[in-house]
Amino acid sequence: MALVCLGLEGTAHSFGAGIVTSKGKVLANEWDMLKPSQGGIHPREASRHHSDLGPGIICRAMETAGMGYKDINLIAFSRGPGLGPCLRTTATMARTLALKLDIPLIDVNHCVAHIEIGSLESRFEDPVTVYVSGGNTQVIAFAGGRFRTFGETLDIAIGNMLDVLGRYLGMEFPAGPLIEKEARAGRDFHSLPYSVKGMDISYSGMLTAAKKLVSDGVPIPDICYSVQETAFGMLAEIAERALAHTKKDELLLTGGVARNDRLTEILTGVSERHGARFHRVSPSLAGDQGAMIAWNGILQYESGHEIEVESSYVLPKWRTDEQDILWRH
Repeated sequence: MALVCLGLEGTAHSFGAGIVTSKGKVLANEWDMLKPSQGGIHPREASRHHSDLGPGIICRAMETAGMGYKDINLIAFSRGPGLGPCLRTTATMARTLALKLDIPLIDVNHCVAHIEIGSLESRFEDPVTVYVSGGNTQVIAFAGGRFRTFGETLDIAIGNMLDVLGRYLGMEFPAGPLIEKEARAGRDFHSLPYSVKGMDISYSGMLTAAKKLVSDGVPIPDICYSVQETAFGMLAEIAERALAHTKKDELLLTGGVARNDRLTEILTGVSERHGARFHRVSPSLAGDQGAMIAWNGILQYESGHEIEVESSYVLPKWRTDEQDILWRH
């Protein structure tokens, strides 16, 4: 009989509740995202959002799945990395449910969950993963019992860079989709800092230079076009190096920025040049949501892992490569 896991995701601005079976079937995936009226994400405001809306989102997921709480076998939660107040609020809900229902509690690494939900959907067994979101930018591959970071941002994540630029341009949050739309109308490419340092990248210089283009009177579509081409080109370079080094034949694109069609187009070209299969996660599984936490919770539980409530403190700086991946060989 299949296990059923309720997964709670609440690392930053989104709170999600997903219900997934051990056969990989997503029964529900409900979520809500905080959209600040101005500025970026404030941890306390996001935490309050999760506290206020979280219980209702969980109930909605249960209704969507057509289940009662007695049908849930496991509770999984995003332990990190993320914003401390958001993580603590989410963990408190997960602990309460685990204790009330007397079922196992599973602590999930948010970044690893993005990889595994993409692997489930694509049926990839051992991909090089390009993980791009508001808080993370990494190129990752499995080796020696862990997901190893082959390259990452040295300063700000690509999603954060796009959001900060978008605010400067007067756009609403999240700005990534609006920048993508403007970029389609761009015609003139303006040179921006292309910062690839070994296998790592840097976006802060590009952001500063893009802001200067605004003060120089460059049209917004051209700025957005230039930013996308430069930022995605940098990602493609380190992804291509990782494929060449590891000799893996699968390339996975995951995370919130995976919704971008131009990035998908560029990485499709990279995979074709290396004879690798390519997959980007579906939009519903790209952002921060509970289904990925639930699925990863099942993988961990079936490999023999669960955590006691008293040990389930959150890990805001938990890196992708700090977790032993017991379910992969």
